[in-house]
Order: sequence, then C-alpha cells, then structure tokens
Amino acid sequence: MESKALRDVFGEKLIEIGRGNDKVVVLDADVSGSTKSALFGEVFPDRFFNVGIAEANMVSMAAGLAAVGLIPFVSTFSFLLTLRAADQMRTQIAYTKLPVKFAAGYGGLSDSFDGATHHAICDLALARSLPNMTVMVPGDPIQTKALTQKAADLPGPVYLRLSRAEAPNIFSRDCQFEVGKGVVLAEGDQGTIMATGTMLTRVLQAASKLKSEGFNPRIVNIHTIKPIDQNLIRDSAEKTGFIVTVEEHNILGGFGSSVSEVLCQSNPVPQEMVGISDQFAESGPYDQLLDKYGLGVWNIIHAYKQGLARVK
Repeated sequence: MESKALRDVFGEKLIEIGRGNDKVVVLDADVSGSTKSALFGEVFPDRFFNVGIAEANMVSMAAGLAAVGLIPFVSTFSFLLTLRAADQMRTQIAYTKLPVKFAAGYGGLSDSFDGATHHAICDLALARSLPNMTVMVPGDPIQTKALTQKAADLPGPVYLRLSRAEAPNIFSRDCQFEVGKGVVLAEGDQGTIMATGTMLTRVLQAASKLKSEGFNPRIVNIHTIKPIDQNLIRDSAEKTGFIVTVEEHNILGGFGSSVSEVLCQSNPVPQEMVGISDQFAESGPYDQLLDKYGLGVWNIIHAYKQGLARVK
C-alpha cells in the first residue's frame, strides 16, 4: 500500500492551489522546512511570508491580509497555533469570520522526538470550541489533498489538523469528500468504530483482526470534527448498538467528546473512547508512543469488546 508523509502532501497541494488562485498567500513561523509550506515559497516567493518565531503576530498579519481580500494559509505546529496564538485566533479570526486557514502541522504525537511540550493533545478541544471555526482532520494522503482544497474554498476560518507522520493511501483517488459528512468504510451491525485522522490506519488493522474472530463492526471515518456528522452518528448508534471513538488527542474535549455530545442528546448508547488518557507523553519513536499512550491496535480491539459486553 502506497504511503506518503502528510506534510509533504500538504506542501505540494498548496502549490497547486496557489497556481489556481492568486489570492492565496502563505505565512509560516520559521518552521516552513518542517511544515513544508516552504515548497509554496519556492514557487511563489512574493506570496510567502516567514514571520519568524512570532505565532501571535503571524495570525494578526493573516487577519489583515484576509481583510483586504486575500486567502491566507497560516502554517506552524498545532500546539503553537492553539496555545501561543489562541487570543488572535479567537478575537481576530473566528469572531470576525475572516477566511484564514490554519494549517496546524505535527498534530497529536507526530512530533515524536521533541517531547511533551510539542505534542498537540489538546488542540482540537480549543479549535472546535471557537464559534465559526470549521475543524477538519485528514487521515491519509488523498484525504489530505482534498481537505486542503476544501479549506481554501470555504468562506470562513478553518482549522486543518495535519500529521507529520507518513500514512498509507486508504481512499481511492476519485473519492469525494464533503465537509461535515463522514465516510462509511465498512458496513456492520455489531457496534461502530469511528476514527479521525491517521488513527484510521490502526482502526482498519483492528477491524481486520476483529472480523477474523467473527465480529462485524461498522467502520466510519469522521474527517470533519466541526460541523460533525450528527446524522451518521445517530444512524450508527441506532443500527449497531454502541460506538467506539478513536483519536490521537486527549480523550477530554476532542473527537470522542464531540460524538458523546451528539449521543447524549438523542441516542444514548454505550460509548468507549480510545485516545490519550489525560496525560503528557514523552519523546520516542512515533509508533511506540502511540502504543504506550493507549492508541495501539490492541487498545482498539479491547475497547470494542468492552462496548460489545455492555450491550449484551
């Protein structure tokens, strides 16, 4: 199965978007070689701005550029955007509904060797709580290209969470994605496993093992955290009896919480959450970090079987 680093896919797609729309500009906070926004700068040097290590100022600059009709992509690490520039994201962008696109790189634990301060484990909680903000998390290279284009096309602010990690192609190249609509990858009538971001790869591995044991879970990808696909969540709850959510984020306030908010209002079925259990993570090889902090294939299988036991 073909794999590619999602940051590379993002950088290449930015160039394509820039060629088709001369209003697109890109800002980065001195990490453009890492986020791959530098690729855009090489092709369009007059539309690329490296502002240095000044994330809050970068977002303020983007607000000004958007106010005069441009479409800024603001690129840096996820934790820097949502923690160092949260005030500017809220007051200057979300409040005013300006079309600034936050390309939040190195999401989750994918900045694996830089330690606890660089892991983005609470960014989705902040981003989705901002009024007017669309929040999207692609799970493979094809979806990354599609959602980057969707971000550029949407009229308001967008938080696009990107992984540093390499991921295999899961979707076909002709697959169509709609903002706010999830994707059913496999039908089943015995519980639903919902994944966002690159955890989808591990969910599919877990599903394969479960099917070999005779279980029949429904597999769903939710690429838009906000607005979330409430209809699909309710349909899955009604048809399959319970839901397991899988995310590379703190289990407090992120994707699992979003699903829980829908369930408790209309379909209160059992839910198991697979994610980081409200703790910081250390440095280390990426796959080993995922396994250590509760995001292993075994964790997904265990959560599924726990959910199944709750409905029997």
